[in-house]
Amino acid sequence: DTAKLVAKAAHPRVIGIGETGLDYYYDHSDRTRQQASFRAHIAASRETGLPLIVHTRDAEEDTAAIMAEEMGKGAYPGVIHCFTASGDFADKALDLGFYISISGIVTFKNARDLQETAARLPADRLLIETDSPFLAPVPHRGRSCEPAFVADTARFLAGLRGVSVEELGAQTSRNFRTLFAKAHA
Repeated sequence: DTAKLVAKAAHPRVIGIGETGLDYYYDHSDRTRQQASFRAHIAASRETGLPLIVHTRDAEEDTAAIMAEEMGKGAYPGVIHCFTASGDFADKALDLGFYISISGIVTFKNARDLQETAARLPADRLLIETDSPFLAPVPHRGRSCEPAFVADTARFLAGLRGVSVEELGAQTSRNFRTLFAKAHA
């Protein structure tokens, strides 16, 4: 229920709405119910101005359609968390004003498409994350992920983008402060 989400979001330590979205991978949850919940979270983001943290897995088409439809009702900020989707989905999210957050998956050998997308994302819309305790980057793959491993993902991503780790770190820190402004209030 949107009203409950908005009320909870008033807490001073809440800086975003979510993680929310659509996950069709296991297909354990009713899709209609997932979509309704996603829309309620979007409405809460719109009402509070807090960024929406979006998870999508095997649901790109529906996620993009709902995000676009809901954006038509009024703007809301957000980030695609632990991005693994297609370049086309990235473009749709960017067109809506979203940020894209890259996790340790980008370091995996079989993540060529993701690497190509990550290399071309606009610097001012890029974030980096761990998704701890999951998805540890190379050279830690197969272990429990720790927040400190974000440095490995940053090094890899900086290499992909042809920038220094310091430059990437400064830019993604600025991006975080912009998107999650309440974290610094």
